[in-house]
Amino acid sequence: MRFKFTKLKLRGLVLVEPEVGSDARGTFSEIYKSSVFSKAGIKETFVQDNRSVSQKGVLRGLHYQRRPFAQAKLVSCGRGRVLDVAVDLRRGSKTFKKWFGVELSGENRLSLFIPAGFAHGFLALEDGSELTYKCSKEYAPAYDAGIRWDDPAVGVKWPVKKPRLSEKDSNLPVLSAVKSRRIRQKVWRKER
Repeated sequence: MRFKFTKLKLRGLVLVEPEVGSDARGTFSEIYKSSVFSKAGIKETFVQDNRSVSQKGVLRGLHYQRRPFAQAKLVSCGRGRVLDVAVDLRRGSKTFKKWFGVELSGENRLSLFIPAGFAHGFLALEDGSELTYKCSKEYAPAYDAGIRWDDPAVGVKWPVKKPRLSEKDSNLPVLSAVKSRRIRQKVWRKER
């Protein structure tokens, strides 16, 4: 099966649309194929798969992992609908602090490739929305970090004013409050 890869305005982000086969039994599509993704310039080795199921109005994020455990992700929605958001945190990038959002759903079957150096979050638009994502590094709690979902310096236009948040996500700092210069340089250093 084939994929359509669309490079987006934020360098490194790629929207992935799979070819879908269907017949009287239903549908089939591939989500990831290493050889095809590699030819399209996505050469990550994925080492962990995650799945979350969220109720409508739940917002998770904006999360990232600091170096040396910064994660690239391939994000898909198997059921329901989500607004998936990536924020460029690569210091020196022309699109530093810019964000991109796309609706991923079980119906449209789109995936979003997010390179390391981006924060990631999503808002469930329907009850039971299931998000799956492949990660290029394993989860490392000591390197886990994030920024507030409503940081005015980033300005993500979420379609809710009061999302349902975890305690952890409610207490994330705004980008300007990330205090450790050493950590900031590691996370935001422009990737080559």
